[in-house]
Amino acid sequence: VKVQDLESLNDVVGGITGMRVAETLPDSVFDAAAEVVLVDVPVDELLVRLRARAEANTPTEESQAALKQFLRKGNLIALRELALRRMADRIENDVQAYRIEQSISPVWKTDTALLACVGPLLGAEHVVRSTARLAGQMNASWHAIYIETPQLQRLPSEQRERILMSLKLAESLGATTAILADSDISLAIVDYARSHNFSKIVLGHSHRSWADIFPWHKERLKRIAAYAPDIDLIEIGRWSTKESPATVEPSQLEPRSGLNNIEGGRAALVPASRRRRYGLAAAASLATALLTMPLLPYLELANIVMLFLLTVVLVSVRFGREASVVATVVGVVALMLATTKFTFALNDLQYTVTFLVMLTVGLITGKLTADLRYQSSVASHRATRSRALYEFARALSGALQTEQIFEITRTFVQRTFHAKATLLLPDDAGHLQLPVSTHGDDFRAPDMRMGVLDLVTAQWAFDQALPAGASTDTRPDNRFFYLPLIAPMRTRGILAIELEARQWVLIPEQRKQLDTFATLAAIALERVHYVEVAQGALVRMESERLRNSLLAALSHDLRTPLTSLVGLSESLALSQPGLSEAQLELADALREEAMRMSHLVSNLLDMARIQSGEVKLNLQWQSLEEVVGSALRASASQLTKHQILTALARDLPLVCFDAVLIERVLCNLVENAAKYTPTNSCITIAAQVYLSSLRVQVRDNGPGVPIGREEAIFEKFTRGERESSKPGVGLG
Repeated sequence: VKVQDLESLNDVVGGITGMRVAETLPDSVFDAAAEVVLVDVPVDELLVRLRARAEANTPTEESQAALKQFLRKGNLIALRELALRRMADRIENDVQAYRIEQSISPVWKTDTALLACVGPLLGAEHVVRSTARLAGQMNASWHAIYIETPQLQRLPSEQRERILMSLKLAESLGATTAILADSDISLAIVDYARSHNFSKIVLGHSHRSWADIFPWHKERLKRIAAYAPDIDLIEIGRWSTKESPATVEPSQLEPRSGLNNIEGGRAALVPASRRRRYGLAAAASLATALLTMPLLPYLELANIVMLFLLTVVLVSVRFGREASVVATVVGVVALMLATTKFTFALNDLQYTVTFLVMLTVGLITGKLTADLRYQSSVASHRATRSRALYEFARALSGALQTEQIFEITRTFVQRTFHAKATLLLPDDAGHLQLPVSTHGDDFRAPDMRMGVLDLVTAQWAFDQALPAGASTDTRPDNRFFYLPLIAPMRTRGILAIELEARQWVLIPEQRKQLDTFATLAAIALERVHYVEVAQGALVRMESERLRNSLLAALSHDLRTPLTSLVGLSESLALSQPGLSEAQLELADALREEAMRMSHLVSNLLDMARIQSGEVKLNLQWQSLEEVVGSALRASASQLTKHQILTALARDLPLVCFDAVLIERVLCNLVENAAKYTPTNSCITIAAQVYLSSLRVQVRDNGPGVPIGREEAIFEKFTRGERESSKPGVGLG
């Protein structure tokens, strides 16, 4: 297979060489091949071979011109690059599959894929744009991830929205985005890089104020380097002051609560809710100290320490890591004061060791408990999302009507994402209709519980099959988010969601789950559509079967009396004594009408037999001249007012066909021509050999077939003139 034979590269190769390949190979065949071998030849050597082959085949002038245009060194270099890149893509997939199968964790630097790490820095967008430029220069794929820790989970809303906007920017620049939950940022980055075989990790440059707020930021490069010495680390320089401010404004950090200024006015993230948690943690330790003071004469110091550790564990479970640190420090101080009777005379070294161990154990216990609490919360959210998808898919699987899909989708979206939602479905012309009510029996009543929908934006999203509205590049000021319901065959509608928090839809996990909901709803709508189509087809098939059975029965019962009527009319014309001239005309008219009815009944019976599949062709070698003559004799009464011209070639061969049915075909064509052409016009029957077949033509100078009904006239009971005084039912 040549590289230009691949279907996906057909237009690319055509644009390079100016020649399009007519017969191509689907890429699915190439991808499903058990093994692919690249046959690569240097361009100069290939040119010599192709020119020698072209000269040996003595091509025509046109083919020589085409070959001259194709056999250019630049063309062949481009084709060679395409082949190498297509082969590299396939090998990369094979390498990834092998690494997964063999559980290989070390990074193989076979690809230049980049991993951009987005954090709470003001220069996150600068990191994203720089990584996108690097990926473009290297022609490499890249991912952008954000690691959410228990500390970062409590970031102010504006900071979280900045992170989500950075991830959205990365996705618009061609990256695959993800939000990961882990207490160790460096380890999470390395694990993600190893699982996706990323050889390069891109991080932003440290910023002094943020390094103080987030201590882990100072040592992240060292920790990542220690975890993965085989991965290249790229640190992006500081952003330009034109892109982002160089300092942190207090309003950006916490817009709804006061800030404590410490160390020369540096902003600290201490909202009111956090101060309340710290106060409760300190109060819990003080309460434990008050409860244990009466027990000091009766309990060993180790038992009292256990009570304080229990308090630290409970505080960390309820309020998190920072609160557990406060509880530990306050508990150690309170225990020291209680045991020394507020003298701070630590003469006994054993007490000092006990207090130090208690402080260390308290800090470690608080950290582990808080991390476990955070991981439990993350696992709970994931289980909730999985359960919601399962229940939604199960509910849609039993829906058989559009109204049911509408109600199920609206209910699950509102319950899962806590946002008002509705469906906009198109009519037969592809125009979206207003949402419908889910209350009461009137499904067509407008739903007034939501805001005013922008049908223009929704129609654009439907026509373009792209999201629009809030948090998108198309009408971002709109209060609704319009998500197209894209099914395998076509777009089935729009899912309109009224957002209360605009950053909600920017979270990659939330967006992916919402996209999954939309895909399931679209597939359900398409399934219901094709169920209705199948039911309609079954009804039409059953109606057709009953009609064919009725026509066959009527035709069979009518043939005998009609045949008798034809015979009686002929006998009447030959009766003795002879009839008068007027009576003979009546007998002839009776015979003609009886013959016409007999032909009509024959057509009905033949049509019923063909539809039922009971026709068995009597194929024999026949002479076409004899069949044409027989058809003209059978239709002689209808052709008395027309000129008949036969143009049959002298050397016509014998042909294998059913003589009776071909005669009926010719009779129908000739009679139809006589019916719709002017009197004394010419009807021509011609036949000639064309390649390996015999072509027969019936030509006339009538009005012809109306434009647009060339195919329709072959359907049953269809005529060229819908309203006409001419006899016939459209079966010829």
